[in-house]
Amino acid sequence: MRDFSSDHRWLSLNTATVRKQGDLVEIIEACARHGIRAIDPWRDQVASVGLDRAARAVRDAGLELSGYCRGGMFTSDASRRGEVRDDNRRCVDEAEALGAPCIVLVVGGLPQYSRPGSEASKDIVAARGQVEEALAEMLDYAKQARLPLAIEPLHPAYAADRACVNTTKQALDICDRLDPGRSGMLGVALDVYHIWWDPELMAQIARAGRDRLLAFHVCDWLVPTRDILNDRGMMGDGVIDIKSARAAVEAQGFSGYSEIEIFSNDWWGKPMDEVLRTCITRHKTVV
Repeated sequence: MRDFSSDHRWLSLNTATVRKQGDLVEIIEACARHGIRAIDPWRDQVASVGLDRAARAVRDAGLELSGYCRGGMFTSDASRRGEVRDDNRRCVDEAEALGAPCIVLVVGGLPQYSRPGSEASKDIVAARGQVEEALAEMLDYAKQARLPLAIEPLHPAYAADRACVNTTKQALDICDRLDPGRSGMLGVALDVYHIWWDPELMAQIARAGRDRLLAFHVCDWLVPTRDILNDRGMMGDGVIDIKSARAAVEAQGFSGYSEIEIFSNDWWGKPMDEVLRTCITRHKTVV
């Protein structure tokens, strides 16, 4: 396993971590000040400053991207299927313009939550089928841009409203069906917040292998968790054995960034520079 204790070369900042403290350009400038080499920007943050300006800011700061958040939200009623397709194609175009190495996919839950206004449904089996169908269509488009897609399995607490793919096994099953040749165009983004509890995790990481492991995200699970979405912990403040998870993915040959992604009302209330300094310290000591 790589030694992170002496520097933070392999730290990437998911820009949601400080989304309340500044716009994307300000976040990029702060990362450059702190010697953070990579980011994973969110689409709404890119849109708020404009795609051209965002791409220029990344380039001028000399940053790399570890991913682009997020594509997906594939589930909808029939009247919105075209909207889903077009939105995900735009995501591919944006990621290509920014130079992202992959698109992180949050696949969607029940239609009324993934695409508000869709007819309500309780059929999660149908939702999972729709995810796979729409993902296959997006994959065809992404292949033209040579842009890999990374399915992010989310904790089961999010099954209804955010993602009906909830385990690494489910995500890899989809990969195997849609990309049996393991082309490198379809894989997983593993976030320890969502997968740390899974008794099959280590076996599934081994199953994934290097060509399916496209992104690795870190934060921590607090006990108690006051808000399932916006109370993630800074690494080391919770119960996740982050080093063991990183050791497992690196044993398969993953050599990319450890991307810090923290949705936290507490950390959003602190100055950006303080958050980034803490991220760097914990990356060296905990991740």
